[in-house]
Amino acid sequence: MFDEKDLEQFKKKGTDAESVKAQLELIKKGFPFLELEAAASIGNGIMAVDDTQLNKYIKMWDAYCSSSSSSKRHSITKFVPASGAASRMFKDLFAFLDADYDVPTTKFEKAFFDGIEKFAFYKDLDAACISNQGKSIRELIANGNYKDVVSNLLLSKGLNYGSLPKGLLKFHAYGSSQRTPFEEHMAESSMYASGVDGIVQIHFTVSPEHWPMFKKLADKCSKSFSKRFGTTYDISFSEQKPSTDTVAAAADGTPFRNDDGSILFRPGGHGALIENLNELDTDIVFIKNIDNVVPDHLKTDTVTYKKLLAGILVTVQSKIYDYLHILDSGKYTDAQLKTISKYVSETLCCRRKDINTLDSKQLAEWLHNKLNRPIRVCGMVKNVGEPGGGPFLAYNSDGTVSLQILESSQIDLNDPRKKEMFTNGTHFNPVDLVCAVRDYKGNKFNLPQYVDKATGFISSKSKNGRELKALELPGLWNGAMSDWNTIFVEVPLSTFNPVKTVNDLLRPQHQPA
Repeated sequence: MFDEKDLEQFKKKGTDAESVKAQLELIKKGFPFLELEAAASIGNGIMAVDDTQLNKYIKMWDAYCSSSSSSKRHSITKFVPASGAASRMFKDLFAFLDADYDVPTTKFEKAFFDGIEKFAFYKDLDAACISNQGKSIRELIANGNYKDVVSNLLLSKGLNYGSLPKGLLKFHAYGSSQRTPFEEHMAESSMYASGVDGIVQIHFTVSPEHWPMFKKLADKCSKSFSKRFGTTYDISFSEQKPSTDTVAAAADGTPFRNDDGSILFRPGGHGALIENLNELDTDIVFIKNIDNVVPDHLKTDTVTYKKLLAGILVTVQSKIYDYLHILDSGKYTDAQLKTISKYVSETLCCRRKDINTLDSKQLAEWLHNKLNRPIRVCGMVKNVGEPGGGPFLAYNSDGTVSLQILESSQIDLNDPRKKEMFTNGTHFNPVDLVCAVRDYKGNKFNLPQYVDKATGFISSKSKNGRELKALELPGLWNGAMSDWNTIFVEVPLSTFNPVKTVNDLLRPQHQPA
């Protein structure tokens, strides 16, 4: 199947023939659907807090951040996947450029031009139009030259927004200045992810070709942001590792080959970023998508509920550490085992049907194994039709039930019962996570060890008119965190303001006060 050139290609990518064969076999066989117990809901896997609890957990997080003793000083990092191109944001505008009509016709096109002066990039776009077309946006529109406006927005002759990552686009206007999502994450992080030393650590995963632009922007705004928010920024970057790319298969199941005969590898999806996350030397990690940001005047809810999630996390972590030390001592009582077992079942929603058949030693070993894992607390918002993974109670390969964030591709929607769970689920995940990645002895967990490799999926793609099958790795907050201790917490919809299309920037949540 493979020749010497193939083997050399594998070596350069950091993989080998056996790994590639295994991936091709996965593409051929596909992935099994997950068995579901129920969609998580309030009182059954999703925690809802009242105002008293909210304030208590916020104080817990503030105390954690302000701890000043050398033995308790904590490292906090925000992790932002930022390598995605913004091309999908402008899908409708690219279609307009290719359309056989020249004036806005669809609802989307009309909304874009009706609100064009409300976009934070308006002044930049106007300058590009004057430079390239000799006319302002208003003049071009008055003359019916709508496509000239769009081409100056999307193409390299103008702002080139169609090829840039979302993190570098101007999202929000602040009087005469504007901010990108990259800058909004800097501002937001200073409000909840700063330690006692005042340092804000943010890690962005970026594409190699965009790394210099992100670095330039970080250097440009760090000083002014530090002065404004009273913090010091430690911003770092990484790329998705080539070794996490996955092989593509042709229709007959053989490796898909490029025109030059080389085998096609494709990025394995955001699940590959578990490797990047694993390399962070930190205690607590906030994870949030690059496009889920709002202007400063709307950040209050975001900050409040980020602190809530983090406060729950450190509270749960402290309890787990206490229980693990008890189990380590070997001097536990039956009553203590019962208490710990109840905590694992009710708070962590990790359940085992045959637990009553275990003797004390077996139960202690099982509880220790389940407690000594990475922890994540995930915000869940009420389902209003927005895209996002759903919270479920799902069966694991060892027969236990635990909380999982699942995408539709992981669920057998041909099964009426499971389709009903998916369709009628009350909440979804807006990618709002806070994670603890050290064990009770202070050692870093090896995060790839906790990935469920059977939770990837196969997608159909094409290249140069030829069909191919692509292997997507288990998603970062799906299968890549399958074997973590998980808590779901209800947060308000106001904390979820993604920008999936350019017209989303016209929503009130992305406009000035």
